[in-house]
Amino acid sequence: MAFDGVVTRAVVRELHRLAGGRISKIHQPHHTDIVMQVRTQGENVRLLLSANPTYPRIHITTEEFTNPLEAPMFCMLLRKHCEGGTIESVRQIGMERIIHIDVRTRDELGDTVTRRIIMEIMGKHSNIILVEPSSGMILDSALHVTMAISQYRQVVPGKTYVAPPSQNKLDPLAVTEQAFLASIDWNSGRLDKQIVEAYTGISPLLAKEIVFRAGLANRESLWQSFSGIMEQIRQHQYAPAIVETRDKANFHVVELTHLAEAGTATSYPSVQECLQAFYAGKALRDTVKQRAHDLIRFVSGEKSKNEKKIEKLEATLQEAKEAELFRLYGELITVSMHQMKRGDTELVTVNWYDETGATVTIPLDPLKTPSENLQSYYKRYNKAKNSLQVVSEQIAQAREEIAYLDGLLVQLAHATLQDAEEIREELVEQGYVRDRKKRGPRKKKDVRPELEVYRSTDGTEILVGKNNKQNEYLTNKLAGPYETWLHTKDIPGSHVVIRARSFSDQTLLEAAQLAAYFSRAQQGSQVPVDYTLIKHVKKPSGSKPGYVIYEQQRTLYVTPDPALIRQLKTNAASAHSESR
Repeated sequence: MAFDGVVTRAVVRELHRLAGGRISKIHQPHHTDIVMQVRTQGENVRLLLSANPTYPRIHITTEEFTNPLEAPMFCMLLRKHCEGGTIESVRQIGMERIIHIDVRTRDELGDTVTRRIIMEIMGKHSNIILVEPSSGMILDSALHVTMAISQYRQVVPGKTYVAPPSQNKLDPLAVTEQAFLASIDWNSGRLDKQIVEAYTGISPLLAKEIVFRAGLANRESLWQSFSGIMEQIRQHQYAPAIVETRDKANFHVVELTHLAEAGTATSYPSVQECLQAFYAGKALRDTVKQRAHDLIRFVSGEKSKNEKKIEKLEATLQEAKEAELFRLYGELITVSMHQMKRGDTELVTVNWYDETGATVTIPLDPLKTPSENLQSYYKRYNKAKNSLQVVSEQIAQAREEIAYLDGLLVQLAHATLQDAEEIREELVEQGYVRDRKKRGPRKKKDVRPELEVYRSTDGTEILVGKNNKQNEYLTNKLAGPYETWLHTKDIPGSHVVIRARSFSDQTLLEAAQLAAYFSRAQQGSQVPVDYTLIKHVKKPSGSKPGYVIYEQQRTLYVTPDPALIRQLKTNAASAHSESR
């Protein structure tokens, strides 16, 4: 990731088209995110401002967001001051990751006033701040910063806005060759680190690219590399792309040639599209983890309980397998009772059931009479014999429970907010958790869950269930008997269905990719995926939600490709927009 000052400059350049646009709606789907709908140049666009501590960003988006029933206070204030207003300008402060959006609007008296929305992209210190520009007073912010958090600057209503502390770095777009060479100490180690420390807006990723293009870096080659890239930035010649390597994904608006051999690059026509493609899934995953943290913790706890339960049951089972030994001890004590007395700690006698006539030593309780020791061993024999079947059944049930909970954890790892809520409802229905909703007349539940839709390269529709409710609906109700069903072999994951009787081998491989990607083996390679016709897939009576058995399957082996998954989703979105 590299949302640095250079990327900010590219974003602001594209956001200039919003100048003159009217803000028609403002929403706050999450406490760190603001979405503004802007009517500009004859179209409606959504502008996302996110102070997410992990994925802070600002860009135009086509993503759909789920908004709370009651708007947060900051959202209400933004609506009061900015909704219906006109965006006058969008500008970057120097090469910093700070953007000012000036909005011309009217106050309660009908007078024309200006309000400023300040987007600060600073990692965990990111914020969205509404300011009255003439006085510099903060009206409110997405995140409040009190004296207890920072003594340098407080971001709370009524305080005067103070910009983040300057790092006293140089402007890379204004530096001369002489000044650049003077800023580099050839005896101080890594050149890329020195560039980051000396210049505003340059991330470690971009600095590595500068040094890489310099080859065997010397004064001349390093300056040519640096000045060449800065000239492209100065002229707004950007090449937005995402480069995926085995370790991670990176994006930038400067071509990342140093990652060309190690990764696969995907280019985008605009910075906005590049940022949306890079951040959308990651930010949503982060939001889901925050919202569903208690759910994940609960399911993990239940899984841990069952694992401990199996350990205890297996110990009991091992003891139960000694039932025949207890019976033998009882019979030998019966025939040797005349040799025993209270106080004996053991009985050494001939084992009449051993062909060799070997002796056996039987432990005794010295506090018990011979008769009581006999009864004790018969009781242990009967208890062990009776528990063998019961314990075996309990172990099988606990293993089924673990498999079910494992599946839920995989589903939560891929869940949207709606998916996570459906999983919570399922846990309520299964009796794991209490219904947190207030008592009252229950609403009729939607029997048709919303499924993930993908489209193969040759245009065949592929559906994916993201939780057990969706899996059950897809496999047991929606899919036809001659449609093809896929699932990872012996690995928790989603149900996938190809919505066609006949299809190409490529479609089958792409559907297998989806099954592998939406499973616990997402990061694996050569993942086994079973496929068969829906008519060969059955749900056993009384089984857990989402559980099925199947036959007449064949197996494919695929390695999940995130870029292909995104393309299949894009194919579906394009087909949907064309149908409209």
